[in-house]
Amino acid sequence: MSEIKARLTDAMKDAMRAKDSARLGVIRMALAALKQVEVDERAELDDARVLAILDKQVKQRQDAARQYTDAGRQDLADTELAEIEVLRDFLPQPLSDDEIDALISQAIAETGAAGMQDMGKVMGLLKPQMQGRADMGAVSGRIKARLTA
Repeated sequence: MSEIKARLTDAMKDAMRAKDSARLGVIRMALAALKQVEVDERAELDDARVLAILDKQVKQRQDAARQYTDAGRQDLADTELAEIEVLRDFLPQPLSDDEIDALISQAIAETGAAGMQDMGKVMGLLKPQMQGRADMGAVSGRIKARLTA
């Protein structure tokens, strides 16, 4: 069992004991998503895959919160934002802008990227290092800016 999945399971037990139904619901949804992938792929998930799934859960909730806010339903948006905070407890510490720039510079140097045609190489190298710690869409934009400059 991955370390993050074990932490989720322990947090679920703690939330049950504390009768924290909001936190419990979010953790159960996350564990259900992990279990669904395990059943579909017939494989035990490692920490990298668990991080990818949790990151996807956060992105889905961010999108939902944005849609609720646009529709004037701040109460539902607040619920989604609270769920994001629970999920972020299980994600690694986010990278700072300086750390992201340093990793991008290092990846460009390692791959010898010279233009946009090398974007995939750079992203392939960075994704495992940044998964769950940075918004990969924003990182992609930064790489494009560097490679086209």
